[in-house]
Amino acid sequence: MGTVTKKELAYRISEKTGLKKVVIKRIIQNFIDEIIDELAKGNRLEFREFGVFEIKTRAARKARNPRTGVRVDVPAKSVVHFKAGRLMKERVQAADEARKAAEKGQAVPDNETPKTSSDRNFGDSTPSGTGELGAETGGS
Repeated sequence: MGTVTKKELAYRISEKTGLKKVVIKRIIQNFIDEIIDELAKGNRLEFREFGVFEIKTRAARKARNPRTGVRVDVPAKSVVHFKAGRLMKERVQAADEARKAAEKGQAVPDNETPKTSSDRNFGDSTPSGTGELGAETGGS
């Protein structure tokens, strides 16, 4: 398991859609910026099957400096909370089980692997259900 960067995601999406990496990177950055802006406004963002981002407020509390032992006041603050959606939970769990089975030398049946989002039609993709980005960004 490793770290996947925005650049790597842009490359993968570019390969799948045929769009230039520069365009994909700009789309990804705009998407991230919009998420941050909405959270900064205090709005909750819900992406069906993926998860929910929301702001939660942590109460003020007393803490202790572990080095000196001195008690300090920690003020209340807002934090971003993410709760994974059903599809994400299923896919992560299935991948974890497959990884564990591979370590033990066992095979995992194909019917235990949940469908990917590209296998589903969420209603906001192209009429054929393919959801290809190129079809939605051309022309204008």
